[in-house]
Amino acid sequence: MPHATTPLAPHERYGRVAIWLHWLLALAIVGAFCVGLYMADLPISPTRLKLYNWHKWAGVTILALSALRLLWRLTHRPPALPSRLADAMPAWQRTAYHGTHHLMYLFFFLVPLTGWAYSSAAGFPIVWFGVLPLPDFVSPDKALAKLIKPWHEIAAFGLAALVALHVAAALKHQLIDRDGLLDRMRPAR
Repeated sequence: MPHATTPLAPHERYGRVAIWLHWLLALAIVGAFCVGLYMADLPISPTRLKLYNWHKWAGVTILALSALRLLWRLTHRPPALPSRLADAMPAWQRTAYHGTHHLMYLFFFLVPLTGWAYSSAAGFPIVWFGVLPLPDFVSPDKALAKLIKPWHEIAAFGLAALVALHVAAALKHQLIDRDGLLDRMRPAR
């Protein structure tokens, strides 16, 4: 079994930009999800309206960060899994590793796009940070809004489940396997 005491070579770690995009997107997703859960059951009030705006701003930011992260990923090949780690992983774990990452990228876009579509269909425009008005994703249509809203919620909970699985796997590698896999995405010390 590999040990964390074997340091990763620089070519086995993600680059600085990939690491920062990973952690910024992680914080934005967790923050937007928590605000979304909290605001959903609030009565109509100035606080609820403010939180809805923050949630929308976070969603647009997540969408922008996701596009940037995908562009970076397509133009900067990620480091291969170190052979000492790949050899110790059963095939199903490698498949789950890749599958979870692909699904998370899908949901990085699906969640904010369905939120934007819902907001547009409900007739509530998005003005990013109160400064930049964004075009409606779809035309205002209350019936369509009613159809889209559950898809946004389902997608958000799907992304939350994938994030929880991703975190659990990272912690398993760090605390149980002690193989140093988490160091690939940690900022350099």
